[in-house]
Amino acid sequence: MSKTDRSVARDQPYQKGGIGIRERHNERKNESYSNPDIELSRSHMNVHYRRCEGTYTQALDRMIAEGTVSTRGLKADAKVFGELVFDVNTAYFDSRGGYDYAKDFFEEAFRFAEKQIGSKYILSAVMHADERNKALSEQFGRGVYHFHLHVTYLPVVEKEVRWTKRCKDKALVGTIKKVIRQVSHSKKWAFPPLLDSHGNPVLKASGTPKRICSYSVLQDRFFEHMRDAGYTGFERGVKGSTDEHLPVIDYKIKQDTERLTAIGEKITEQKSVLKEVEQEIKSVKPVKATFDEISAVGRKKRLSDKVEMSADDYDKLQNLAKEGLTAQMNTAAQNRRISELNRRIWALQTKLDNLYAKTKDFFTAMRLAPERVDALFTDIADRRREAQRQSQSNRT
Repeated sequence: MSKTDRSVARDQPYQKGGIGIRERHNERKNESYSNPDIELSRSHMNVHYRRCEGTYTQALDRMIAEGTVSTRGLKADAKVFGELVFDVNTAYFDSRGGYDYAKDFFEEAFRFAEKQIGSKYILSAVMHADERNKALSEQFGRGVYHFHLHVTYLPVVEKEVRWTKRCKDKALVGTIKKVIRQVSHSKKWAFPPLLDSHGNPVLKASGTPKRICSYSVLQDRFFEHMRDAGYTGFERGVKGSTDEHLPVIDYKIKQDTERLTAIGEKITEQKSVLKEVEQEIKSVKPVKATFDEISAVGRKKRLSDKVEMSADDYDKLQNLAKEGLTAQMNTAAQNRRISELNRRIWALQTKLDNLYAKTKDFFTAMRLAPERVDALFTDIADRRREAQRQSQSNRT
């Protein structure tokens, strides 16, 4: 098992006004995407375990109107949607049958999401099979795809509404009037207290209880659920890792960063090979005789213009000629190898420099304002399509 085969379950909250971008991405409603790894020709292979009736916002409004959930008392900028992303690194699925194995794996992950969220509060659940893993595709020389599951849901908790002092029947004051299903991301993923083996709260030095990161609990539950369902061969996501609560767009940035690192490692590897070749050239067997020794062969016995030599000198001269020719050929081959290695290093370095130059500002912008950047790219694509339609209309 690779040490990088780790399960990941992460969550990202969204406001009502910002969920549209995620919906267009998850449901593949755009005609083009800023992410070059998405291959829309494969989008028909994406698997829906739950399809949303209408848009995500329409589904929320419908459930509020039906009384299924309540947003009463929430601020205008409250996070009313959540998105769970379930994942194991690409190589895990690729080594186990790829697409078919991933479909079964994420169907079980969807069942886990139903247990954690409540089935009726899940709006959409879709496995993406159309996002290419650039690093592994380049490494294996074939298309390798990053399978993962997006689950969009409403974070609902049960809230007790109690009778107040305004109640005419004073005996009811403080008792439960009704229980409503409140949409609240912060309460859904509250930080529970850390308990010791006896069930008592573990206290800090200040006397306040220590609390557990809710996303760490989610990681534990997901890993245990999948293991109990028979899916093994991977480890739980690293505790304390940012993968426990990593926004989707940051995850993609992390992937590109890893690709930059991989290219850098290739350059280091090629330089190491180059160094070995240079050492081989230095260790070529030295010529057994000096130029003076070679020139002296046969000079002792010279009649007229002809050179006579002993059988030993003749054999020695033949051997020297063969050895020199062999050394010349070996040196030429090693020089060609060095040239090829230098060419590969230069190409990789150029590729690394270009990729870094192209993505540096993008990475910074995406970290600071991912939704704004995604919205900008979507707007640019929409304008381009509109310009194309207008151009076609003018020609007709």
